[in-house]
Order: sequence, then C-alpha cells, then structure tokens
Amino acid sequence: MFSNIIEIIILSIVQGVSEFLPISSSAHLNIVEIIFEFNSNSLMIDVSLHLGSLLAIIFYFRRELLDLRNNQKLLSLLIIGSIPIVIAGYIVSSTGLVNVLENNLKIIAWTTLIFGIILYLADKSKFDKKISSNLNFKTILYIGLFQILALIPGVSRAGITITAARLFKFNRFDASKISFLLAIPAIAGASVLQLKNAVGQNFEFNYLILISITLSFLFSYFTVKFFLDYINKFSLNVFVIYRIIISIILFIIIYN
Repeated sequence: MFSNIIEIIILSIVQGVSEFLPISSSAHLNIVEIIFEFNSNSLMIDVSLHLGSLLAIIFYFRRELLDLRNNQKLLSLLIIGSIPIVIAGYIVSSTGLVNVLENNLKIIAWTTLIFGIILYLADKSKFDKKISSNLNFKTILYIGLFQILALIPGVSRAGITITAARLFKFNRFDASKISFLLAIPAIAGASVLQLKNAVGQNFEFNYLILISITLSFLFSYFTVKFFLDYINKFSLNVFVIYRIIISIILFIIIYN
C-alpha cells in the first residue's frame, strides 16, 4: 500500500508540473512508467490525474470563464479552436492509433528535441499581439490545428499551442493564456474518451483515485500560477534547454 501511494505521488507531481509547461506531460508520464515499471498506474488513475489538472485550470481561470457569458466572441473562438483536437482525438482513440504512439521512447525522444527547437525559434522575436484585440477566427483555427500535433507524445500540448501563438506574434503571456484556455476542452475531451474506455472495466472509487485527483489539482494549480508569473519576466529558453537534455538522455538510453 505504501509503495502504491509513493507511485501515485510521483505520477501526480509529473502530471501536475508537466501538463501546463511546454515539456509534454504524456512523454514524462510514459518515461516514468516505462523506466520505473509502476504497478499503480491504470486507466482510472490516468483519468484521475487529468481530472485533477482540469479542475485546477478551471479553478485558476474561474473569473475569465464566468466572464465568457459576457464575451461571446472569445467563447466562440475557443470553441472553434478546440474542434480540431476533439475530432482528431476521437479518431486516434477509436482507431487504436493511440496505442501505437504511446510508450515509444524513440518517438518521444525525437519529438521532444524537434519541437523544443521549434519552440526556441518561435520564441526568439519580441511580439506584442494580445487576445483582446488580435485573436480572430483564422488565428485560433490555425492554433487549434497545431494543437492536433499534441496527440503525439513528446510534442507537448502546451508547447505546440504556445509555439503557434508566438508564430502568430502574440506576446508570451497571452500566448500562454491561449494555451491554458484551450487546455480546458482538450483535457476534458481526453478525459471523457479515457472514461469511456474505462467504463467496460471493473473499477471502484478508492483512496488512490482520490489522492491522484487531489495532488494533481494542487501541483497543476501552482504550476500554472508559477508559469504565468515566470513568463512575464523571462523567455522560454529554460524549457528548450530542458527538452534538449531530456532528449539526449533518451537517445543514450535507446541507442546505447
């Protein structure tokens, strides 16, 4: 029992910290599970971890979300930007392609490196576009299409949406905010698909699921808060360097 709790704590930290940073939560969860061969992880634990992150991002942006009632334009844009990932996610899940992409260290290593470099290139220039005055139908649709790439482990949903927003010349803070707002329907959709797959399995609501949701919520909430404070002062270079280091370590493990 104690070892199960330790594993859940580690998975919750990995999920909470990596979900909203441009470093790929799916890649980190896969790496941890493959290397350490955790026994506690299951489909319901995975759903619980993502549910914790979803609740955290909703709670953090609760005022903005409530204000969407008075900002129909932004609400419409977020819906439009979410349609591509919802459709693509359903196709990947229903066709079983998700099983091909998961648990593949080679894919994770290459995507971590390649999309880390792309993030660096997108973040080099100083842009000043803002959501309130510059986000439109065409831009959000393109960002939403970029988000489809996040279905590949190692790409990072946060990373690719921030990259896309930066390419469309949004400042770092607003690019990150776009990414976080799009995370809500993306994580919700993924959780629904996972829950659908879990319905056919025998499971019960136990203390591990409760711990997963609670810890994932806490780590996710403070990660979002930290990241938005950080991004106001610094570039994304530290995350690029981190991705390169992780990819090199993975290459050593794979090809040695």
